[in-house]
Amino acid sequence: MSQRLVPLERLPATGTAGLRAAQVEEQRAYGFNDIVAPAASGWRVVARDTARDPMLWFLALTAGLFGLLGQVAEALTLLVAMAPLLGMDAYLHRRTTASSAGLASRLASSARVLRDGAWRDIPSRELVPGDLAEVTPGGYFPADGLLVSGHGIQVDESTLTGESLPVAKRCLESTVPLPASASEEHWCMAGTLLLTGTARVRIACIGGETRYGEIVRSATEGSHAATPLQKAIGELVVVLLGVAVAMCIVLAAVRLWHGHGWIDALLSALTLAVAALPEEFPVVYTFFLGAGVFRLARKKALVRRAVAVENIGRITCIVSDKTGTITAGSLVLAHRSPAEGLDEASVLQVATFAARPDSGDPLDQALHAAAGPLPQATRLSDFPFTEARRRETVIWRLAPGEPTAFTKGAPETVLATCEMAEPERADWLARVEVYARSGHKVIACARRDMPAGAALDAEPGGGFRFAGLLAFEDPVRDGVREAIADCMAAGMRVVMVTGDHPATAASIAHEIGLGGDGKVVVLAPGDDVRAVLGAAGEVHVVARATPAQKLALVQALQSEGELVAVTGDGVNDVPALRLADVGVAMGERGTRSAREVAPVVLLDDNFRTIVDAVAEGRQLFQNLRLAFAYLLLVHLPLVIGAAAIPLMGLPLLFLPIHIVWLELVIHPTAMLAFQDLPAGGPLAPVRRRRRARFFSTEAWLGMGLIGGLASVAVVWSYLHALGADQDVEHARAMALAVLLAASAGITAGLTKLRQATARWLVVATLASVGLLVQLPVMSRLLSLRPLHGSDWALVAVAFAVLGVMTLALASRLRRHAD
Repeated sequence: MSQRLVPLERLPATGTAGLRAAQVEEQRAYGFNDIVAPAASGWRVVARDTARDPMLWFLALTAGLFGLLGQVAEALTLLVAMAPLLGMDAYLHRRTTASSAGLASRLASSARVLRDGAWRDIPSRELVPGDLAEVTPGGYFPADGLLVSGHGIQVDESTLTGESLPVAKRCLESTVPLPASASEEHWCMAGTLLLTGTARVRIACIGGETRYGEIVRSATEGSHAATPLQKAIGELVVVLLGVAVAMCIVLAAVRLWHGHGWIDALLSALTLAVAALPEEFPVVYTFFLGAGVFRLARKKALVRRAVAVENIGRITCIVSDKTGTITAGSLVLAHRSPAEGLDEASVLQVATFAARPDSGDPLDQALHAAAGPLPQATRLSDFPFTEARRRETVIWRLAPGEPTAFTKGAPETVLATCEMAEPERADWLARVEVYARSGHKVIACARRDMPAGAALDAEPGGGFRFAGLLAFEDPVRDGVREAIADCMAAGMRVVMVTGDHPATAASIAHEIGLGGDGKVVVLAPGDDVRAVLGAAGEVHVVARATPAQKLALVQALQSEGELVAVTGDGVNDVPALRLADVGVAMGERGTRSAREVAPVVLLDDNFRTIVDAVAEGRQLFQNLRLAFAYLLLVHLPLVIGAAAIPLMGLPLLFLPIHIVWLELVIHPTAMLAFQDLPAGGPLAPVRRRRRARFFSTEAWLGMGLIGGLASVAVVWSYLHALGADQDVEHARAMALAVLLAASAGITAGLTKLRQATARWLVVATLASVGLLVQLPVMSRLLSLRPLHGSDWALVAVAFAVLGVMTLALASRLRRHAD
C-alpha cells in the first residue's frame, strides 16, 4: 500500500491530546485552511478579459467603418452580433467564480476540535496543523489528517478517487512520536465523507496542501484559449481584410488616374469596401454556435460554453471516468448464492438482519432496498463492523422464540465462525474468488440460535450456520455498450479511467465491449503516465489512477495528436475536465464543481448523449463549412465585379443601394439556408487533425473555379448588356440578375434543396430579381432597366450551370470533411 509523508515538523501534539492556545497561535504561521484564493471579480476584471478577445475588436472596428461609410444597418448588425460575445465573456467569468465556490462546497464549514482540554466548534478555515478534530457519521473531513482514534471507520472517497465502494480506515498504533510516513488506510482526506464510526483525526495538511486543495489548484490554473476554428476564422478574416483594403486603395488610385475625380474615386473605393469587407464570417460563426447550443439542449446536452459545440465535433478520443459515468455509481445486489437448504430470499434476509437501516454504508442501504420490510422482531444488541473483526453481528428476538444472532462480513471471517467441513469451506472460498475477479464486492452471512440464558453483551465467536454469499456490483448504465460500439466503429478511441481494482475495471470493460484483449494498465503512485502508455501500446482501460495521473493521461493523449473529451462527475475529475478539449460533466449525479468547470453537461447522465453530441458537432462544422463556401463563392464575383469594371474606366457596376440589396440576400441565406441539414448515416470516421481546416486544397481549387466562372459571367454580362450605346442601367440590371441567379444556384447546389428554408430562400432571391428588375417603378428607383427575353435565358443558364457545378463541390465537401 502506498505511503504518504507526514509533516512531523508541523505537528506539536501527538496521541489524543489537543493543542493549547499558545500552540494554535504558533501554528497560525502555516496559514488558514482555505481551499483556494477567491477568484477576482468585478466589471473591471470582466472588461480587462473581454478586451483580449480579437474577434470583438474586429467586429467593433468593422462596425465603425460601416458607420463612417453610412451603412447604418450593417454597423448595427455587427454591434448586435457583439452582444452574445460580450455576454459569453461575462458568463464565463461568473462561472469561474462559481467554480471556486462549487469546489469549496464539499469541505466542512465548521470543525469540532480539542483545544485547551475542551471540545469546541470553530470555523473550518481556522484549523491549524496539529489540531485534533472529531468527525461524526455523515460529516465531511475538514482537512487531511491521520486517524488516531475510532472504530469501524468507513469513508466515501469517491469524489477524490472515483472509487464507489466504502473505504475502511485503520487507526495509527499509539506510538510516540508519529511515523515519518503512513499508508493511505491511516489518512482521512478533506472533502471525503465519513460513513460509519466516530473518527478523531490529527490534522496534518490544510488548505492548498490537502489532496483536495491540489485538485482545486489544478482546476483553477490556466485559461480558455481560442479554439482552432476561431483562429482559422481570424486568419481568414485578416487575409480577406488585407486584400479588400489593398483593392480599395488601388481602385481609388486608378479612378483618379483615369480622370474621374475625387468623388468618383471615393465612391468606387467605398462601394468596393462595403462589398469586400468580410463581416459575415464572424457573424455567421456566432449564429451557428448559438443554433448548435439550442439543438444540443434538445438532445439533453447543456452547453455552458458555446465554442464547445465546435470542439466536440472534432473529438477523436473520449476519456471516461468509470464510476457514475459508465456505471451508475451505486451498489446493487447482483448475485445471491444460498447454502444448501436455503433459498435466495432466506440468505438475503439473514444478511439484512445483520445490517443497520440507519447506516450510511451503501452496502447496508443496498441490502435493505433489496429485502424490503423485515419480519417483526426486537433488536437486543449489536456489534458494529471493525477492521479488526471484519464482520458485523446483531442479536434479535424473533417473535416468538429465543434470541438469534445474525452476522455478515468478509467471507473468510464469517466462514471461520461456521461449523462446516474443510472441503466445503474451500469450495465457498473458491466461489468468493470467482466473484471478486469479476469485480464484485462479496460478503458472507450466517445465523445462530442463541441458547436460553446466553449472555447478550458479548458477540458469539462460533457455532454459526452458514447462510450463503451475496455479491454486489456498480451496474453499467443503459446504452453505454451501444454508444461505445458506435465510437469505436468510427475509429474514435475510448479510454476508461478508474481508481478501482484492476479486476473490477477489467470486468466492466468486458461488459461494455471496451478493448478486445482485456488488457488493463495499472498505475502505481509516482508512475510516469507517458512512459507507461508508451510501453503498453493501445490502451483502453486504466486502473488505480490518481487525479494527477488522470490529468497526465489527458496531456499524453493530446501530445499524440488526439482531441480529447473527458467525462466525469466527481471532484477528482475536475482537473482533467478543465484541461480537455471538451469536458463533459454528469448533470444528475455530478458534483457542482464538475458541472461548473465542464463546458458541456449531460442532463440525463447518458453516455449515448455524448455520441449524439459528437454527431451534432460534426454536423455544425459541416454546415459552417457550407455556409463559408457560399460566402466565398458569392463574394468573389461581387468583389471582382465591383473592382474590375471601374478599373476598366467604365461606369460603376454597383451603386450603394445595389450593395444593400445584395447583402439583404446574402446575410439571411448564409445564416439560415445551412442550419437544418440532416446528418446522413452513421457516425463518420474520425480524422486526427488538431488544426481546424475549413477546406482542403482540392476544395479551394474547386471554389476558385466556380467563383472565377461566376465572376466572368457577371463581368461579361455587364459588358454584353452595355453594348455600343453604353446603356449603363441595362448593364447593371443584367449583371445584378446574373449575380443573384448565381447566388440562388450556389445555394441550391450546396443545400441540395433538402430543407424548406433553403427552397424558400432560393425562390425569394429569384423573385426579388423579377420584381425589382422587371417592374418599371422599382427598376427606376434602383437605376436599372428591365431585361429582355434573351437576357433572362442567359440568367437561367448561369443559375443552372453554377448550380450543377456547386452540387458537385458540395458532394466532395461532405465526402472529404476534415
